[in-house]
Amino acid sequence: MQDYRNIQPEELAVDHSFRLWKLSNDADAGNFWTNWLSENPDKQDVIDKASHLLDTVFQAFDDVSDDEVRDEIDRLSISLDQKTETSSAKRLIFRPEWYRAAASILVILGLGWWLTNKYSPAKQSNPLYNQIISQIKEPLLKAVNDTEQPKLVSLQDGSTVLLQPKSSISYPKSFTGEKREVFLSGEAFFEVAKNPEQPFYVYANNLVTKVLGTSFIISAFEGNKDVKVAVKTGKVSVFALTDENLETQQADNKLGGMILTPNQQIVFSPKDLRLTRSLIADPALLDLPIQKQSFNFKGTPIKDVFAALENSYGVKILFDAEIMKNCYLTASLSDEPLFEKVDLICRTINAQYEQLDASIIIYSKGCSYQNE
Repeated sequence: MQDYRNIQPEELAVDHSFRLWKLSNDADAGNFWTNWLSENPDKQDVIDKASHLLDTVFQAFDDVSDDEVRDEIDRLSISLDQKTETSSAKRLIFRPEWYRAAASILVILGLGWWLTNKYSPAKQSNPLYNQIISQIKEPLLKAVNDTEQPKLVSLQDGSTVLLQPKSSISYPKSFTGEKREVFLSGEAFFEVAKNPEQPFYVYANNLVTKVLGTSFIISAFEGNKDVKVAVKTGKVSVFALTDENLETQQADNKLGGMILTPNQQIVFSPKDLRLTRSLIADPALLDLPIQKQSFNFKGTPIKDVFAALENSYGVKILFDAEIMKNCYLTASLSDEPLFEKVDLICRTINAQYEQLDASIIIYSKGCSYQNE
């Protein structure tokens, strides 16, 4: 008995038993699939997609078996090879089963073309993008989220993709070779299984995101000009899709290009290949022991205050330690977002700040008072 738990919709659509159920209303097949579905309710989506494939592609498909098709192909081949040696041409006798087999073959070929187009990423204007797709040996599957809720997609390597509405991702059934490659249109949150020996590449609107194992968000809707990548954990490398960048990045398994760390993001402009790095709107606390995330300060030197924020949020804070050596802070900060914390600190010590290239820069003329 075949194990259908891990079967893909396109594989299920050409399964003989499934076709009997959907196309011929076979009672035995119907009983089997009804029972199977009751035992595997989480596979309803697979059943629905396979049914849709049959409805749209196999309307002309009958119950010709693979052996019959193969036999008729052989007969046709033999007949076509038997050319007459005389000047008078001999007409082949028409056989209905040849037409039947030929029609089935055309339907099968049509299914292959349909699946190739359905499960392949949309072609892009960048020829390099299309070249990368053509070089992938594994057939590409495609997950589309046409609902109003996020959709979870699990990849063969243990990675997961939370696909947002109006988004799609194309990926191979299994990752072989030296890298893992997927193609995104829209927005998704990735949690990539760590494998330094097989880097993970996400291609989205002429931007490439390369990771070894981390979690991040990519937003690359076709209607928008810019692409955004924001990191939650770990590190990612981002670079424009060019021959030179690909050659450099694929030379080894290290991260190059522009590196993003937690709470950082980039906005990529495909038109001029410009990458702009910044902090996300609301930086989150890193996953650290709670004792290392205390923001209760009493006469604390300002350099220690900034160090506590840097360690807790993974954000670089730049300031002139010599000018601010007499600055101290007494305050209790807890639930405020990072930028509110920084604003409160700056108002207390009469300083200003700005964000530049994913760092916070503090401007101060120093403090005239001493630690009490």
